[in-house]
Order: sequence, then C-alpha cells, then structure tokens
Amino acid sequence: MIEPWSPAIVWAATIIAWAVIALGLAQTTVYLAQLLLAAYALSKRPPVARSALLWRRYGEVAPPIALIVPAYNEEVNIVESVHSMLALEYPNFEVIVVNDGSKDATLERLVEAFGLRRVNRPYEEALAHQPIRGIYSSPMTERLFVVDKSNGGKADAQNAGINICRAPIFCVIDGDSILEPDALMRAAQPFIDDPVRVIAVGGTIRVANGSTIENGRVTQIHLPRRLLPLFQVVEYLRAFLMARLAWSRINTLMLVSGAFGVFRRAEVVAVGGFTKGSLGEDLDLIIKLHRLMIDAGRDYRIEFIPEPVCWTEAPESLAVLSRQRSRWQRGALEGFFRYRSMLFRPRYGRIGFLGMGHILIVDVLGPIAEVLGYVLMPLFWLLGILSWHYFLAFTALVFTYGIVISVCSLILEEAELQRFPRARDLAILTIAAIVENFGYRQLNNIWRIKGYWQFLRQDNNWGEMTRTGIARKDG
Repeated sequence: MIEPWSPAIVWAATIIAWAVIALGLAQTTVYLAQLLLAAYALSKRPPVARSALLWRRYGEVAPPIALIVPAYNEEVNIVESVHSMLALEYPNFEVIVVNDGSKDATLERLVEAFGLRRVNRPYEEALAHQPIRGIYSSPMTERLFVVDKSNGGKADAQNAGINICRAPIFCVIDGDSILEPDALMRAAQPFIDDPVRVIAVGGTIRVANGSTIENGRVTQIHLPRRLLPLFQVVEYLRAFLMARLAWSRINTLMLVSGAFGVFRRAEVVAVGGFTKGSLGEDLDLIIKLHRLMIDAGRDYRIEFIPEPVCWTEAPESLAVLSRQRSRWQRGALEGFFRYRSMLFRPRYGRIGFLGMGHILIVDVLGPIAEVLGYVLMPLFWLLGILSWHYFLAFTALVFTYGIVISVCSLILEEAELQRFPRARDLAILTIAAIVENFGYRQLNNIWRIKGYWQFLRQDNNWGEMTRTGIARKDG
C-alpha cells in the first residue's frame, strides 16, 4: 500500500500545478485577445483593391524599392526566385542578391542564368559587414545586381545589401521565397499613404509545398500532400493572419518576418542595421526600431497587412523542422534578454508592457510551463498527489484552446482572404487544425526546450536548412 504523501509535498505539488495552469490561462488570454483584435481589424478594413486599381492609384507615386536577397547555399531555388522578383508588378525597383560565401553552386547558377558580368558600383559603407569580393550585373536586365561576399551570416549579408542599395526603402526576402506579382505594390501602400510615420511593413508568408509554380509564379494553390507541411500551413495562418494583424492594429508589432519585410532605409541604418550573429535578426531589428523611435519621441507605425503574400518552402522532415524551430526559439530568447531593460518600463509604454510582456509569456515562460505540464500533471495524478479535477482542468485547457484558436484562425482566413477556393481544402485544413494539437504541438514545445538549452549553452550554430525545391511542379 502506498503511503499518503505529506501535506508539504501535496501543497508544493498543488502550487506547481496551479502555476502551470495559470501560465496556460495567461497564454490563452493572449491568444483570444489576438483573435478578437484580428477579427475587429479585418472587419474595419476596406475591401481589398484589385492589382490594376492599385497600379492606377499608386504607380506614379510609388517610391523606389530595393529587394535584398541574402543567399547561402540556395542553388535549388535561387534562379526561380530571382525570376519571380524580376517579374514583379512595380514601377521602380532593383533586385540585389547577396551571395554570402555559398559553398554550393548558388553564384554559378546565377551567372549562367542571367549572364552576369562583373561591374564597378560605388556604394556607401554605412554598415559593417564581411568583405565584398565582387559585384555583378546582368545585360539582360538593369534591375538585377549580385553581390559576392565572404560568409558572415544572414544579418551580415543583409547589411551588405543595405549598403549597396540606393533606394530609400528596401525589402528583405529569403532566397527560397517567391512573391506574388502585386506583393511589392501592396507592401508599399502604407509608405505612400503615410510617408512620415510608417517605417516598416510586414506581409503574409504562405507555405508553397504542393502548389503549382510556373515561371516564378504560383499558378495554382494546393495543400501540401505531406502531413508535416500541412500542419505548418495552419501554424502560418495563426502566426500571420491572427497574431501579427492583431498586434499591428495597436501598433505593438514585435516581429516582421525576415522572409519578407519592407523597411525605411534611414531608420534601419540609424539603429546599426541587422545585428550580426543574431539568430533572430528580424525580431532584433524591430525591437531596436521601436526603441529608437520611442527614445526620439517620434510618432511612428510598424504595420502588417495580409495581402502582400510571399510563398516559401516549409521543412518536410522532422530533423530540418526541429533545427528551424530550435533556432527560432533561440532567436526569441536572444532578443528578449538583449532588450530586457525595456520590459514593463513605463518609458516604453505599450511596447514595454504588451510587446515585451507577450514575448515573456509566450516565448520565455510558455515552453517551460507547457512541457512541465505534460510531464508533471499526469505524474502527480498517477501518484495520487493531484486530484482528478486539477488534471482534467489542465488537459481541457491545453487541447480546447488550441483547437479553438486554430479553427477560428482558419475561419478568419477564409472569410476575409479566401485563399482556398475548394471546399475539400478547407475540410482538410479544419481536420489538420484539430489533429495538430495531439502530438505535433507537443513536439514543437520539445523542440523549443531544445532551443532553450542551446541558448543557455550559447550554441549559436545556425543549422542546415535542407531544401527540396519549390520550383518543381507539384500540381
């Protein structure tokens, strides 16, 4: 017969259990608030304008934009991605591909595809970066420049591109990504409508796996055939349509994705560009921009708009996805602790309380609380320390809110953007939004704990992101 546990042990176990449940409730409150804010923001937005109408309205006043494409070992997708960028519907832009010391044939593929020739292009050394070995242009188009430099990491490559570009606004985009034809015009709209206050704009990232891509454009949207990318479709809907639209509504957006973001060059140079060696260079930059503008007492906007869509390849293997999510977690922790002095500091207002507070609850404390809950709550119940009611409350919290948030995000997406025209796709996504809460979500938290451990060990290894290639026809 098992001896009854001492009152002290039972009391400690109860405190731990309630602490885990309290953190879960805090996260639930944040996610529900995001959902309501996103729904409200979408309900107040004017109808989405057609591309032709956007061109008539903004074509003559659209500012010059430079697309900066850091590329490291991107030989699989780089040519198709550059073709898609050169085909963008925008009046005045240039594409600057920064080959960051690739070990594969990234540069050779570009030279062959676009007939690149070495040129002399003077540039301002506003930001520090690894040495540039050569700058190339193409006789086929005056819009394309390729910078070949020594390896310094993604942030270093982006800083080199910022130095090379001559436009007042630049867009950073991953080398494996494909923009929709009107994405740049839509992303530029906030800069045109509010040229004084807007300093950064983010757009939606969508999973391209399974879709048909021809001549650098997504011609048919299909869901991925594999389960892992399918779960990521649901994740991206939550992350972009719900979370970022909600935070943008109250001007507290803390992340503009490094896969597709548009920035005013002057402000980015003023904060020293992207932080070299950072694993979360996109989060780091946005926090720096918030701090700069608040310290200077300037009125500003960092916005997210859903319509500019960038398609990217999602990992299809557990090993690659694990490395990606662990790195994302390290980047979030790195950004939070680097700028922790802003947390709850009245000087930084909504950014200090809501923005940094959100990172604290969701990224710093969230993974630990959830994994502790997975392990300790069933253990306490099996040992008789925790009552069935506590255990049931925790289990209901974990699974119910996950399903509700995922399904509601899908409903919002379909109601406002209607990117999935087939009823079959919506049915599959709804099932995926439910199923992902039973195993996949828990696995993600384990990967985040792995990222936590790597952060504590100061492991800054980026990890190889193996590509299978989104340029193939998957229709």
